[in-house]
Amino acid sequence: MDASHGTPFSTLIRTASQEQHTEAENSGFMSDMLGGRLGVAAYALYTEQLWFVYGALEDAVDRLSEDPVAGPFLRPELLRVPELERDLTHLRGPGWRDGAVPLPATAAYAARVTEVGRSWPGGYVAHHYTRYLGDLSGGQIIRGTAEKTWGFERKGDGVRFYVFEEIANPAAFKREYRALLDALPADDLEKQRVVDECRRAFALNTALFRELGARFATGRSATGAGGPLSA
Repeated sequence: MDASHGTPFSTLIRTASQEQHTEAENSGFMSDMLGGRLGVAAYALYTEQLWFVYGALEDAVDRLSEDPVAGPFLRPELLRVPELERDLTHLRGPGWRDGAVPLPATAAYAARVTEVGRSWPGGYVAHHYTRYLGDLSGGQIIRGTAEKTWGFERKGDGVRFYVFEEIANPAAFKREYRALLDALPADDLEKQRVVDECRRAFALNTALFRELGARFATGRSATGAGGPLSA
């Protein structure tokens, strides 16, 4: 990658992961869920697995809050763990933690997020980008489908993970986020490493969606890829 020719880094990172975005949009599990072919149990398990991933992401917030690379991205209005916990209480009852178990792919994903959160701020930014901008973008499609398919109250319990009450203008927020990516204090080599980690994040998502697809196959292939919808 040559970032010296004036192409914004946010454009480079989005372009580099475009193939994975396309795969995510065609994920067998996600397609079945968005198409109304899966029950609420599939949605609940998916939500539970997100709780493990976001737990790993947000456990690093205090540690990285003053870091010059990752710190600017750590906005409190993005935090999702409290909303996931509220959704899971609604979906599975107050004792849901007793039965919460990460799938093998989820455990691997969360472990990688924890690793970069402790040792590599640039890598952490790659995972932060793929998740939170995906929530603000394609995640809203998931919310709308869940409300329609399973009768959740609009922006209420069950879909609060996708509701960013403190972000009044998501489009403006995403522009600001991309500006932070463009200003990332890193040289070209480090930026290439961040792009590569972004691809790795999508690969980890692919494995998670494959496991979920195998559990809730509806007759289509369960080998589709997956990840956050287009950021």
